[in-house]
Amino acid sequence: MDEVLRNVKEKDVEFVRLQFTDILGHLKNVAVDEDYLEHALNNKVMFDGSSVDGYGRVEESDMYLRPDLNTFSLLPWRPDTSQVARVICDVYRPDGYPYEGDSRGILKKAVEEAEEEGYTFQVGSECEFYLFHTDEEGCPTLLTHDRSGYFDLEPMDLGGNVRRKICLCLKKMGFVIETSHHEVGHGQQEIDFKYADALTAADNIITFKLAVKAVAKVNHLYATFMPMPKDDQPGSGMHINMSLVKDGQNIFYDRTNKNGNGLSDEAMYFIGGIMKHIKGLTLLANPLVNSYKRLAMGSEAPSYIAWSEHNRSPLIRIPDARGTATRIELRSPDAAANPYLLLAGCLKAGLDGIKNQTLPPEAVTENLSLLSPSELAKYQVERLPLTLEEAINEFEKDELVKDAVGSYISDLLIRTKRREWRNYCTSVTDWEVDQYLYEY
Repeated sequence: MDEVLRNVKEKDVEFVRLQFTDILGHLKNVAVDEDYLEHALNNKVMFDGSSVDGYGRVEESDMYLRPDLNTFSLLPWRPDTSQVARVICDVYRPDGYPYEGDSRGILKKAVEEAEEEGYTFQVGSECEFYLFHTDEEGCPTLLTHDRSGYFDLEPMDLGGNVRRKICLCLKKMGFVIETSHHEVGHGQQEIDFKYADALTAADNIITFKLAVKAVAKVNHLYATFMPMPKDDQPGSGMHINMSLVKDGQNIFYDRTNKNGNGLSDEAMYFIGGIMKHIKGLTLLANPLVNSYKRLAMGSEAPSYIAWSEHNRSPLIRIPDARGTATRIELRSPDAAANPYLLLAGCLKAGLDGIKNQTLPPEAVTENLSLLSPSELAKYQVERLPLTLEEAINEFEKDELVKDAVGSYISDLLIRTKRREWRNYCTSVTDWEVDQYLYEY
């Protein structure tokens, strides 16, 4: 605590944001003045949980924020004087117990259970997003002058300057930026940062989204992580790279494995566990009505439950790197996902695969998006859920995935997402008006 207080004084910090995340993955905060900070760091800041999605009912609304001091960081897009900092918090009940609706707490619990078995869960993410113009009132549009494609550079890449500014801000916050580049879509970007343990990785994803949006706004643009903002451009995904470490070694690597691919038995079982539970995990990975328009589009967004050592069309890909960098890449999630809940679900599913020695089916070498129904039948691959409603139903059937996030959050997610699906089904869209109004 003393180091945080000293930093606040030396860096001329006037406000500190106590940040936490609701069950939908939205970042929330309570700001405290520097004079009140010591009180906050002693876990004495209370907020009204009944006003936050997935938090307390009216009769149990008081919740306490417990700052994780390791997450203290300045917000570099703010002014150099009277600076603003943040610290990520866990949520506790007044009786001192962790709140079962706190998604960060859910991941912490899953990580601790894995550590009791000797495993450290390592995660790296690849988040894609679009940069759009804003209108005269600062509201987002779907307009961009950027007509660049994959890996293009200036002058065609009109988002390159803002992407650099985002990277510089992230570096000041302690991120190690590995690569950044223009993605396939017009105005679409990707910034990849170094992997970390699962809790830090989830914190980083939440921080990354905040920084991207904040820097875009300062530059009079709007950044969106919406999975499919335009129907004529590729969707934005959030690929999750995963590995397990035990006794200091990446146990997904085994150069002597009989398969000859450098993957250990544990890696194969982990893949098997993810594939076994992926239908139930899909609600966590793809939580919006809009998410399924990205998955339905095909291309690099997977539609089928399959894996491959090189092919980018299946659900799971194995990057070429071996040794300490051996990992599996789950390609279906999008950045609308709550990373705490998603990683908790993936960890539980993968460890279940190891526990029960669940082998995946044979790897697929062909591009699944180009195969006919009869060719797909040959591989006996199943589809991912096609709609949010189907994903809710699959989640409701999967006891392991529900257990991973806890009964409290499971029930809330099901109710919240069923309401979202009903609202969607009863809404008249522009497409329907254009298609039917004059014809009928």
